[in-house]
Amino acid sequence: MNDANVASDGAVSNTGGAATTSTVPKSPRRVKPSLRSFCHRAFPRRAFSLLECARPNVVATANEMVQNRQKLRNGTWIVPRTGERTRRQFTWRRPSFEGSGDEDDLHALSEGETLREKLQNLWCNIKIIVASIWAWLNSPKGRGTVKCSIAYLAASMGTFYKPAAQFLGDMDGKHIVATITVYFHPARTLGSQVEAVAIAVVAVCYAMFIGTLSMGTSVLIGSIWDQVELSYAVILIVFVGGGLGFLGWVKQKLNNPLVSVGVSIASIGIITILTKENSVHTGVFSNNKIIQSLKMLMLATIISTVVNILFWPVSARHALRQSMRTSSTTLGDMLTMISHGFLSGNEAEFTSKRFTKASSAYTSGLTQLNKNARESKYEYYLIGMEQIYKHDKAVVKSMESLAQALGGLRSAANTQFELLKEISNTVDWKSSSAATFSPKASPRSSYSFPSSPRYSGNRFGSLSAIDEAPDERSDREDLASPTEEAPPEALSRSTSSLRTPSDIFELFIMRLGPSMKSLVHTMAEILKEPPFNAPGAPVAIPDQFKESLSEAISLYNQARATALEELYKTIEFGRTRPETVQADFEEVAAACGHFSFSLLSFADEMQKYLDALDDLKYSTAQKKRTWKWLMFWKLIKLRSKPKVEDPEQHSLLQPVRRMRQSKLPRGIPDTMRKQRDSYAWEIARPGAESWMNKVVRKLSQDLLKFFRFLARDDIRFGLKVGIGAALYAMFAFIPQTRPTYTHWRCEWGLLSFMIVCSVTVGASNATGLSRFLGTIVGAFFVLVNWFITDGEVIGLAFLGWLVSFLAFYIMIDRGNAPFARFILLSYNVSSLYAYSLTQKVEDDDDDEGGVNPVITEIAFHRVVAVSIGVVWGLVICRLIWPMSARRKFKEGLAVLYLQMGLVWKRGPLAVLLRSDDPTAASYMKIGEQAAMQRYAAQLQTLRAAAGNEYELRGPFPSDAYGRVMASTQRLLDAFHAMSLVTQKHGRLSPGERALLRRTAAERAQLCARICHVFQVLASSVMLEYPLTDAIPSVMAIRDKLLGQIFQFRKEHSSHGDVAEQHQHQQQQDHRPVSAASEDGADALLPPSTPPNTITRNANGKRVGSKVAVPPKLRSGGGGNEDEEVTVEETDYALLYAYALVTGQVAEELKVVEREIEGLFGRLDEDALLLQ
Repeated sequence: MNDANVASDGAVSNTGGAATTSTVPKSPRRVKPSLRSFCHRAFPRRAFSLLECARPNVVATANEMVQNRQKLRNGTWIVPRTGERTRRQFTWRRPSFEGSGDEDDLHALSEGETLREKLQNLWCNIKIIVASIWAWLNSPKGRGTVKCSIAYLAASMGTFYKPAAQFLGDMDGKHIVATITVYFHPARTLGSQVEAVAIAVVAVCYAMFIGTLSMGTSVLIGSIWDQVELSYAVILIVFVGGGLGFLGWVKQKLNNPLVSVGVSIASIGIITILTKENSVHTGVFSNNKIIQSLKMLMLATIISTVVNILFWPVSARHALRQSMRTSSTTLGDMLTMISHGFLSGNEAEFTSKRFTKASSAYTSGLTQLNKNARESKYEYYLIGMEQIYKHDKAVVKSMESLAQALGGLRSAANTQFELLKEISNTVDWKSSSAATFSPKASPRSSYSFPSSPRYSGNRFGSLSAIDEAPDERSDREDLASPTEEAPPEALSRSTSSLRTPSDIFELFIMRLGPSMKSLVHTMAEILKEPPFNAPGAPVAIPDQFKESLSEAISLYNQARATALEELYKTIEFGRTRPETVQADFEEVAAACGHFSFSLLSFADEMQKYLDALDDLKYSTAQKKRTWKWLMFWKLIKLRSKPKVEDPEQHSLLQPVRRMRQSKLPRGIPDTMRKQRDSYAWEIARPGAESWMNKVVRKLSQDLLKFFRFLARDDIRFGLKVGIGAALYAMFAFIPQTRPTYTHWRCEWGLLSFMIVCSVTVGASNATGLSRFLGTIVGAFFVLVNWFITDGEVIGLAFLGWLVSFLAFYIMIDRGNAPFARFILLSYNVSSLYAYSLTQKVEDDDDDEGGVNPVITEIAFHRVVAVSIGVVWGLVICRLIWPMSARRKFKEGLAVLYLQMGLVWKRGPLAVLLRSDDPTAASYMKIGEQAAMQRYAAQLQTLRAAAGNEYELRGPFPSDAYGRVMASTQRLLDAFHAMSLVTQKHGRLSPGERALLRRTAAERAQLCARICHVFQVLASSVMLEYPLTDAIPSVMAIRDKLLGQIFQFRKEHSSHGDVAEQHQHQQQQDHRPVSAASEDGADALLPPSTPPNTITRNANGKRVGSKVAVPPKLRSGGGGNEDEEVTVEETDYALLYAYALVTGQVAEELKVVEREIEGLFGRLDEDALLLQ
């Protein structure tokens, strides 16, 4: 049946024919762009479907896509829940990622002709907007916004409500309660809330620790020793510079959003105690501010936590299970869509809007999955179920592996399309193949093959239909045979009508398509039935799933082996083709085999996924609560036992240390720096070095090592923050400048400096702009609210809640957290602070009106202070050890290319020859793939930051480098695909070993060439130098490799045919003459045929032949006599997969080369460089 014929709602078709629903699209309704765009940005489109309004013209929509899918026989597939073998017809349910229809759009009032129609449109618009608002309020983002605004209103009661204000004391600064609530808002999961509370406690405790030490130093040095200036200097250098510099180091080192928020909270406490309060300056120890800070922290933490628990609590464990369900379903959808695109031969499937939305959905789903897994850790550890968390994490890792395998499957499909397009653009095969083969079909043939190429222009179109024969009805049940053999006439017909490489692809689809479709359907049904229930509930995974998947894989393996054998046998029958045409045929066949292997790799990952689910099911059923993490004494190991050296336990490639996901790329690695720092001393060292030279060399190297330590990014950033903070805060300690510092409230400028300072200049620019604009907007709301209410508490509280609702909408729904935080911070330090002045707090604020605050001066002072802090932060980030995101990005990209070149130079297949352990035979180290993926992800972060850097040379070419990173990601996918091929291959057969040794020289040249190109590109990116047109070609060496494989196959085929004839001759000598007369052709064999033998399967088909392999190609080593090894068709799959992946790598390197040429230009031979 035609499995692409699906109804628009995704339902399964129950008929054998096409199930199409034809409708006429509705006439579009136009509204003003501003109103329409606002509603679409503010509220989800699905909310518009809640209320349906009458429309004058309601008609049906047209069919979504053109059906160009070829018909396939229904293969035997396994029902996952029962394990039943069936040939019932099925349809892949395609997910619908389309938005709501036009009936959800707003109506323009001008559409109505009469007043009644205009009023109807107005009423309909009102109902749509109300329904949209209600739906948004019930969405996770809407609920989060409401929760945050409620928490902010409760926290502002620390200023507005007298009992709460009295609890916090008579000192000012009570608005810090609301500020902490803004930073650690309750719109998070319970696990994230636990983490936020812990970070807030640590931050405030650190601030109190620094404040206590600074006051003690002031008392000791300033009061007791009477050295006031010395005490100021010590406090300024050690506690301001050192304390805030340490916060900067922590911020850069951990690179965690919550940690950055905690750094801001700690900075508020330290700056308030050290620069604003008089205790440090007068040399008096006072714990009033410390106690008040602890009370404010406790109150803000309690408010945020209680609101989070009482109002729509969100458990990270439940969110994790929901993310698992979503990711599992999305992976199943992507699997069916990729397989459908490959089987239909329609490349447009991968560029369709539906596929793009599905890809984005599954990428964002996996990101959310990792986030929820990290946050659920705190919940599991808190309730003592850390074992369940470990198994949940294992399931998440299995899903990540499935996603990577899915990327490899998509890459294999793209390889097939690109290969067919490349071959179709050449015209060499057309005339030669047309002269050699006849396109006429036999009347007895059950399958109709095309008689002409289906490619025109430069685009690869969809393949034509392979119609079902009358005796191959899809409703026929056949439980005995997993595959169907084509009639002999069909095979002979197909071998005589293969005129183009695309015919090879159609033959492959005809033979393996039904089984491939069946395996995909079985796996998709498993993925689309996720067994995840609520945390603690049993994992509802049927035990039959594993057996059903194993049986489905077994059926697929049988069909795959048969299909590939017949595919290559078909190619062998056409030996009269020219070698170039034959190479194209074999390359297409190899691409088909590569896709089938990639699908098999995905099935293997599915088995691991089911194993992880079984472990989770067992752990959940135990329901043990251990709290082992509290037994810290068991984690302390006083003496570690010496490890027993076992040579068999050593891997050929040592594991790579896990790279933290939040760690930024460091650029040039330490090993390269060490080599650059020491090579001159090593060269200059004489044979007999004197003690003086030895001392000088040792001291120089130690001093350089110390300077290199200070030059680390995290150390430099901490020093930069400390220096900038000390220089800014010194005006608070100079008697002549302290009044000005106090009058303009410059402590908020110092806080702005701490917030603006980021690792790179680009990030600092972006943060500074958000900080400045947020402050302006916050000050505007302060003036408006104060003039409306005239300082009345109820009005201020209500209007403040409205401001917080808008700010949290920007933060939660729009995702612009820095801008929203700065709005509320500016509002707090002005509006709440001004109201606290009316309550006669202890503060020297007469310059701003005292109990009658002048709100304009208060807001103006905050705006000026914040602006000064922003400018100071940008100046420090630019002048003191500036870390340009552009430079870090280019260094990181160059180092990544160097690493990738070195990884490929190891030889993906050479490791198989060197390793005797088939389970560890991978050219990539353990964790190396994940490290490079995380490195590439962090390069994307640097690329985004580089877009905010302004240089005289012009803006950063973000789009061009975005295309470079896209190609880099595809290169990493190709590396992973090759790693899967080698890891899952197992032990080499004698034929594979002989073939690898035969092609060793070409593979070594190819690996060296790819490494060379990587190094050239890395150098060009690092130095920004133009490329030359003398970059060596990778495809030339790859063509040599394919030629060597073709020559080996040709020799193998000739030896095999002669050997088969000789075997018949030997049988003729031992049977009656009457029997020999049936094979009269066998009597014509020459007597000099070498005594080689043929290997046949149970059906009598030849599956391999013994070939004499020279000693230099033998795996055994010495000896002068040739050794016979059996070479089968499956032995070529490994080399062909390697050639295909290599071709993909070469193509992506060409893409990167063109992008770099567009950035830096290209040098020709006439360029004059010497000036």
